[in-house]
Amino acid sequence: MSADASGVGTTVIVAERLTQKIVSGGEQIAILDDLSLSIRAGETVAIVGASGSGKTTLLSLLAGLDSPTSGSIMLAGQPLSSLDEDGRAALRAGRVGFVFQSFQLLAGLTALENVMLPAELAGRADAESLARDTLAKVGLGTRTGHYPYQLSGGEQQRVAIARAFAAQPDILFADEPTGNLDAATGARIIDLLFQLNRERGATLVLVTHDMALAARCDRVLRLNAGRIE
Repeated sequence: MSADASGVGTTVIVAERLTQKIVSGGEQIAILDDLSLSIRAGETVAIVGASGSGKTTLLSLLAGLDSPTSGSIMLAGQPLSSLDEDGRAALRAGRVGFVFQSFQLLAGLTALENVMLPAELAGRADAESLARDTLAKVGLGTRTGHYPYQLSGGEQQRVAIARAFAAQPDILFADEPTGNLDAATGARIIDLLFQLNRERGATLVLVTHDMALAARCDRVLRLNAGRIE
């Protein structure tokens, strides 16, 4: 099934006949099954579905963090199958941001250094000022010198979100971005996600169980048995 965007803008993500299989107990299990979709620049798209429906797998494939069993993906005009791991990383640098359900912060770096890292890798001379500004936006302007072990779980997630914002990406992928946050912090982070979309015309693709969050997106894609309903 194909799910096309109805809005205007350049198509920045295209998946064609995407299949992802794993071997379990000697049997092949299809996590994704002949799935196709397209997403346009500036869209906000929520991916929803029951646990185990393939939401996170789909997000990882669209971002080029994993390779499908079959099918093709175009990310920002580039076919991911034609790129090696270094090529995919270079494509993502400065253009793609990530917010993971697990924080994935570097333990040996301060909050400021963690947030600076993607902007530095993208070659931005203003990496530190961007990082400080973004940490302030998520309410951590006074915690820049703290290491992850000195921060609460909610604070670590806010650092991870600031890290995704700091490089000012064109495409932001988020996997349950408010899953480990209290309601008040989660609401602020949701507002920041959509603020980025509005201010930069960035594309936001998020996996969520929160139907109120999904309802704020332009489109909702529901996965069931590895396909889009």
